[in-house]
Amino acid sequence: MTAGLQRVTLIVGLGLVAVFVFVAIFAPLIAPYGLAQNSSDGVAFVAQQPPSGQHWFGTSVRSEDVLSRVIFGARTALLVIAISLLMSLVVGVPLGLVSGYIGRALDRVLVLFMDAIYAFPTLLLAIVVSIVVAGGQSSSFGGVLSASVAITAIYVPQYFRVVRNATVAVKNEPYVDAARVTGASTTRIMFRHILANVTQSLPVIVTLNAGDAILTLAALGFLGFGIEPTQAAEWGYDLNKALSDVSNGIWWTGIFPGTAIVLVVLGLTLVGESLNEVLNPLLRTRRAVSPATVVGDGASAGVDGLEKNTPATELTVAELELLEGDSAVDKDGSAGEGVSQ
Repeated sequence: MTAGLQRVTLIVGLGLVAVFVFVAIFAPLIAPYGLAQNSSDGVAFVAQQPPSGQHWFGTSVRSEDVLSRVIFGARTALLVIAISLLMSLVVGVPLGLVSGYIGRALDRVLVLFMDAIYAFPTLLLAIVVSIVVAGGQSSSFGGVLSASVAITAIYVPQYFRVVRNATVAVKNEPYVDAARVTGASTTRIMFRHILANVTQSLPVIVTLNAGDAILTLAALGFLGFGIEPTQAAEWGYDLNKALSDVSNGIWWTGIFPGTAIVLVVLGLTLVGESLNEVLNPLLRTRRAVSPATVVGDGASAGVDGLEKNTPATELTVAELELLEGDSAVDKDGSAGEGVSQ
């Protein structure tokens, strides 16, 4: 379903995401040292050592291996993304269905509440939620959970609004009315008949939000509201500790965590944009009409080149104009039948 630059973009994005997931899953096997290890065989690592054969990405100000921190940071990022997006879908999608289908006072209250959350600056909201949820916990699970809940609070209103608006648009469709006539319950109608028809755009939104979640997690860590560094590696925290190194010409402590963030966000964004072009019929790459067809023996020459069973949604604007022009010339409506089929 893709071609040209769109296919290249999708392949590059999938490749970056695949590398990210692979590194995150097998981090303990790939990393040469532990995430907070600063010595080996009783010998302490030299702080801020440049890249070498022993430390490919050098060492940090805390004498930790930068490569190991970057690899374990991928695992932390994947956990936070998976948990936060899953919770956002579990909360936002059912609320959007209920609000859009039932309507009335419940719909007004939920819309008002979600709009109030959506009005907050995203990073500020994430910081407040992270402080409330963390409760002073410094464990690995507590830090990951607090970061995940903080990001979830940002994305729930987005999924709610998308699903709610789509539900309002389809709840009076004939297939929904038929389900009501047959005596189907409200829950069955919402989750059996409507849900599958209002979630087509969610894969695209999830992919794009995953990249944004990486940036939010890095921002939390950079500002000191992330995860305890001895419990889990986090790219944003490592960037914060590398700020003072820049003025001293120590580039490796900041360039590698920053590059990891850029590559992961780039891969997720490329996949999301490519999926949007594939799944959205308005953006999908369409067949172009050849110049010979346009300047041929009238409109009928262009219409004869079209397949009679081609859906109207798959035709280009030029092809539809050819069909409309031929319908005006040919009064028997044969071209119109070709489109309707």
